[in-house]
Amino acid sequence: MMTLFHNPRCSKSREALALLRKNNIEPVIRLYIDNPPDATELRTLLKKLKIPARNLLRKGEADYKTLELHNEALSEEQLIETMVTHPKLIERPIAIAKNRAVIGRPPENVLNLID
Repeated sequence: MMTLFHNPRCSKSREALALLRKNNIEPVIRLYIDNPPDATELRTLLKKLKIPARNLLRKGEADYKTLELHNEALSEEQLIETMVTHPKLIERPIAIAKNRAVIGRPPENVLNLID
């Protein structure tokens, strides 16, 4: 079973979903903007991605600048809490399968989770 943190307005997210379906995988769709992860879920996701919270931030979003998230003094927990409050700051799409996860940029990355 695979889960896709998906934003249907995002072309990369739509491409990743299409690739999965082309490979006969129908993921559980998580519209994470409407149903954001909590802090515990985000910590677990970061472990599966093997990246720090800062690497999951969408730096091109207006909120990134407004909230001054470029500030290196912000802790991992502060960044996680910010993403919980502002889920559109979370990079997308994210495919999750068992204990592994990948960011679908490029969309072909999601194919790395196919066994």
